[in-house]
Amino acid sequence: MATSPRALRAAAAVELVTVVVLLVNLATAHWPAVSSAVGPLHGCAYALVVVLAWPGGARARLSALVPGVGGLLVLRRTGVRPASGSRTCSTRSPG
Repeated sequence: MATSPRALRAAAAVELVTVVVLLVNLATAHWPAVSSAVGPLHGCAYALVVVLAWPGGARARLSALVPGVGGLLVLRRTGVRPASGSRTCSTRSPG
């Protein structure tokens, strides 16, 4: 069974955003409500990335274990292109 690149992209994005929110909360106000709301969401996203990376091979599995950016590493390692809305523009000038 092949992993859906769209699902992996979404899980990687949620994993990254939630770890940033948790770290910012830890470094600033450290509100327990934020930690208890975002922490389980981050844990679920992290677990989902690991599960979705499983068919990608041993290196993808190991990359998925890196907290916060594991999903992005798996996307890079498996060669999944970014979403169509995030394409980079050419830097060549016309003529």
